[in-house]
Order: sequence, then structure tokens, then C-alpha cells
Amino acid sequence: MNASTDLDTLADFFDRYGVALVSGDLPALAGCYALPGLVVADTYSFSFTSPAAVALSFVGAAPDYQDRELVAAHARIEDVQPLSALLVMVAVEWEFLDSRGCAVPGERYRYLLRTADAEPVICTVVRTA
Repeated sequence: MNASTDLDTLADFFDRYGVALVSGDLPALAGCYALPGLVVADTYSFSFTSPAAVALSFVGAAPDYQDRELVAAHARIEDVQPLSALLVMVAVEWEFLDSRGCAVPGERYRYLLRTADAEPVICTVVRTA
């Protein structure tokens, strides 16, 4: 088994992740993460060690997406860097679509992914500029 650098595989993973984000599917979001996992931003960091903790970290996101009427999320993969046999760093810019069909600018993140059971899972998320 090797870390996936295949753009189709990564795009499929981030498509599933984006659907879970905008729909508020907390179990699906939790299933996208390796445990323990880490989120890092300029002003905070947090880790989680259980699927319930992952789900809890996203509880506030779903209402925010609904308030903003976001109905779709697309990850534009900007860069893929293999790091080891099972690790890959992926730079993503999220693009959203609202209920009126208008594009909504998103944010950029770097995801450290590990291949587990032939599927990528998120180990670390870093919010970037």
C-alpha cells in the first residue's frame, strides 16, 4: 500500500468530505479522520482522539453553512507532495456554491493524509493564507 497521489482518488476523497461538510453529516466527517488528529490555525490548535470528538468539533460548522446557504463544496487541489510511503500533503482551496447558484470564496488548507485500508484519511489540518 502506498500514499495516494492520484488526483482522481484525492478528488473523490475531498468530494465526499465536502458533501459531509455542507450537509452536516458528522459520522461521515469523523470517518474522514485518522485518530488521533490535529487541527492547527493561527490562533488555536486542537486535537481529537475519538470519532465523537471529531464530530463535536464540527457541530458549529453545519449551522454556519446553512446560515450562509451553502449547498456544495468543491476542493480545488493546488498541490500534492508525497512525504513517505503512506503520507501525502495536499494543498486545497475550498470553493462553495450557495443556494442561488453563486460561487462563494472559501479558505485554503493543507491536509496531511495517511493511506489506511487503501483510502486517505486526514491526520492533520493546517489553515493557510
